[in-house]
Amino acid sequence: MVKYGLDYTRCRWILPLLLGIGVIFGIIALAGRGWLESQTLPYVHQASLWESCRKPFEGGEWRCESLMGYAWGRAAAATYLVGFILLVICFALAIIAFAIDTLRFNFIRGIGGLLFVAAVFSIMGLVIYPVKFSTEIEMTGINMFSWAYGFGWTTAIMEICLGFFFCCLPNYEDQILGNVKPTYFYSSP
Repeated sequence: MVKYGLDYTRCRWILPLLLGIGVIFGIIALAGRGWLESQTLPYVHQASLWESCRKPFEGGEWRCESLMGYAWGRAAAATYLVGFILLVICFALAIIAFAIDTLRFNFIRGIGGLLFVAAVFSIMGLVIYPVKFSTEIEMTGINMFSWAYGFGWTTAIMEICLGFFFCCLPNYEDQILGNVKPTYFYSSP
């Protein structure tokens, strides 16, 4: 952003925009029913972060059981939800930080640290879920962790990457604010 001459006033909303995309991905992961799905026909198993559904045969009805009855289900949901709430808080703080004309760089570094904490909670939930699900819940056929689970991992990876950006941005404070005299690499013949 700094090295190639992109103006701070034009690029200041890129990081909050990426945080907003991370929030949308987190909502999709929380609400999606595709954490685990049957891979082949007949589709007999489908699970979300909140419940596991089975269909006994081709024309039968789906029967769902809540994963909140299991301690690991509550732990996975709680840790991922805490990570998501911290991500939403970081999004709100980033909007506030970048809306102020005088950018507070220590405030931005704090947002980066909070993003790392959110990533830790998200990853804890994303690891607890498949490990305990595959050992505690009986699965028939070939199953795969699917699209909503992938959105959860995408959110966690975005939290880590954006945490680095928010933590490293204050190192370029003078260049961003235009307080550095430009250096020209020109030598006369």
